[in-house]
Amino acid sequence: MARSGRELYVGVTDGSWYEFLSSRPGIDEVNFWRPGGRGLLRAPQGAPLLFKRRSPQNAIAGLGFVEYVDRMSIADAWEFYGSKNGAASLDELVRTIGRILKKPVDRFHIIGCAILSQPVFFPESVWIAQPASWKPNIVQGEYFDMDSGEGALMWHEIKERLGSRMPPLATSEIAPFGGRGKPALYLPRQGQGTFRRFVLAAYGNRCAVTGEHSVPVIDAAHIADFAEHQRHEISNGIALRSDIHKLFDRGYVSIRPDHTFVVSKALAEEFNNGKVYYEMHNAKVTLPDNPALRPNAEYLERHYAKLRK
Repeated sequence: MARSGRELYVGVTDGSWYEFLSSRPGIDEVNFWRPGGRGLLRAPQGAPLLFKRRSPQNAIAGLGFVEYVDRMSIADAWEFYGSKNGAASLDELVRTIGRILKKPVDRFHIIGCAILSQPVFFPESVWIAQPASWKPNIVQGEYFDMDSGEGALMWHEIKERLGSRMPPLATSEIAPFGGRGKPALYLPRQGQGTFRRFVLAAYGNRCAVTGEHSVPVIDAAHIADFAEHQRHEISNGIALRSDIHKLFDRGYVSIRPDHTFVVSKALAEEFNNGKVYYEMHNAKVTLPDNPALRPNAEYLERHYAKLRK
């Protein structure tokens, strides 16, 4: 079919993935992966992706909205999304992908990933019948025009079920992570895993203060409280080692607008410790090469003003 940009994708959904995730309410995003690294989903940001159950259900059972599409190793997918990949452990995820491919794979195997925001799993009583034109030999999925024919009928039913959970329409090109703007359909609410992945990428997978590059201990810290903005943006994030992140969140350390690291006297006064951190006092932090990805100066000023005295 001709690509109109106003399409929804109906993706054939692994049963174990669906059952696992639908039993975990309140998750902010999921990884709708493809077991092979080829043939990435072609969908703009904010496009709906519908979860189609296989036979005997043959029904649309939920959806999510595309945040971004990329390839990554199973290990990296687990590092950033954990159980949001639809498995209880990394080993289980590896086994599931090997089962689908009918061959052994390891954690370095590359998979195609569509990271979806605001996933919804419908109760079985309101599942939607698959399109009448659906062919049994469709292995991965099919695109449908949202504005005509079966696609429009499906989208109407989806919107009725979502109600107030529908994300707002995107009114312009958006670049929620500080990159170049791209056309979007709906405005997805980015999840914490995606925020961490993009912030760490901006900082070269290194702590901005210490230079530590062991990814499992590097966090994406919010500078201004996320509750104030309700959107993850790289300019409101900084890559910090997990211990420094905790101190940062509690006001024992901060970063001035001139990008120097500061440590409060309260750390020594309250804990009679902190030598390792005071050795870094007044050190310049490492910033992304791209100025658009660097910390927002206003956010830094506000955080520094709350440093414990």
